[in-house]
Amino acid sequence: MMEVKIKPLADRVLVQPDPAETKTASGIIIPDTAKEKPQKGTVISVGNGKKNEPMILKKGDRILYGKYSGTELKWEGEEYLVMRESDVIAVI
Repeated sequence: MMEVKIKPLADRVLVQPDPAETKTASGIIIPDTAKEKPQKGTVISVGNGKKNEPMILKKGDRILYGKYSGTELKWEGEEYLVMRESDVIAVI
């Protein structure tokens, strides 16, 4: 995992989404126009949490999140998502 110098504020987390699937289970190649947005990723950095709500997530957690959650961010050639901790559905 590469060190990123982005520190989210409050209850936000910085997530690196998993790459989109390029093949189906049966071996059919999926074209770029038909690929779905990934819903899994790795937490890269977390904020300090809200005043009375400490952060549950920590760096390195593998998570599931909603399909349209977060704000897309491109930093030094890598794609990330910044989202609130409440947008995370589960830790896997």
